[in-house]
Amino acid sequence: MADDERRWRPETKAVRAGLERTPFGETSEALFLTSGYVYDSAEEAAARFAGEAYGYVYSRYANPTVRMLEERLAALEGAEACMATASGMSAMFSALACQLESGDHVLAARQLFGSCHQVITKILPRFGISFTLVDGADIDEWRAGLRPETKVLFLESPSNPVLSLCDISAVAALAHEAGARLVVDNVFATPILQKPIELGADVVIYSTTKHIDGQGRTLGGAVLGTQEFISERLQFFLRHTGPSLSPFNAWVQLKGLETLPMRVRRMSETAQTIAEWLEERLGPGRVLYPGLASHPQRELAARQMAAGGSLVSFRLEDDRNFVFRFMNSLQLIDISNNLGDTKTLITHPASTTHSGLTEEERAAQGVTEGLVRLSVGLEHPDDLLADLEQAFEAARA
Repeated sequence: MADDERRWRPETKAVRAGLERTPFGETSEALFLTSGYVYDSAEEAAARFAGEAYGYVYSRYANPTVRMLEERLAALEGAEACMATASGMSAMFSALACQLESGDHVLAARQLFGSCHQVITKILPRFGISFTLVDGADIDEWRAGLRPETKVLFLESPSNPVLSLCDISAVAALAHEAGARLVVDNVFATPILQKPIELGADVVIYSTTKHIDGQGRTLGGAVLGTQEFISERLQFFLRHTGPSLSPFNAWVQLKGLETLPMRVRRMSETAQTIAEWLEERLGPGRVLYPGLASHPQRELAARQMAAGGSLVSFRLEDDRNFVFRFMNSLQLIDISNNLGDTKTLITHPASTTHSGLTEEERAAQGVTEGLVRLSVGLEHPDDLLADLEQAFEAARA
């Protein structure tokens, strides 16, 4: 990253960082829909493959459009380097798998997205990698869970879907004392509201499918960290296992990044309004949102987040029929398992994103039958409140 890019504010980085124009001088970033590249000579091809000459060799390894996305994300995050992947889950799995081997141990927060939980508890153990799950909010449990063979600590903050927080700085300090790395899934906060690397994290991952695309169009993921981690650990793994991001998806997400700061801030403002309204209607303790004074980790949220984010979860009666009746009565808000969209979306985690977990595993995370997750979009807050109000009335009629 050039020195001038480092000094830019987030809004400028989101539009300008990593921009590389062709000799045609295009305004919008160029879209390089190519799988391979040609060389002036056989000697040049050999030099590029040997790493002795700069240049692209194959879009599974690198692509100019994808590279612009990676550099822009790194600038926004404040990371030394970034590699994009085909999805958020490929980013999560690759960030862990590239640094683990049989006999290693992963220490993770119990509050996880369903697929992340499956990777840690079902997939990694097939390769001889053990795990321990702890309450992410309890630093003593993190400390007690460490083993000599612990190589990675993993957490989401805020977590999906109960919006619990982890003290990233404290967990990072424990990881480094143990000679391990801390990997943080920052998808809910985005690089606009939270900077895990500044708080001590070693690796940050994103599903760029969410807020970074922002309009529900494409899949993608990203892993960010030091140049050493990316070059010596991640790059080899990604190049030879192949979860590469398509240039078209990278281009769409580059355009999404341009409006990320304003979208996330506006969504967070509306989410705060909705969370306060829901708390008045449902009562204290039923609404989960880091921006509420009633959130049990409000002080931590204020310390490590710039705002509460665009996700609000709340608890209705633990009756699936009632919850479905409420959701089906919504007229403006869409039912979807996606999030971070310009459209407001609602989901029932117990029957969708966390349905692959056992009842006991869901209970340990607080994913009850009555829990719903609201991803707040860009609609006018009064229209969203009116839709929620009429759905409550219809569900109880």
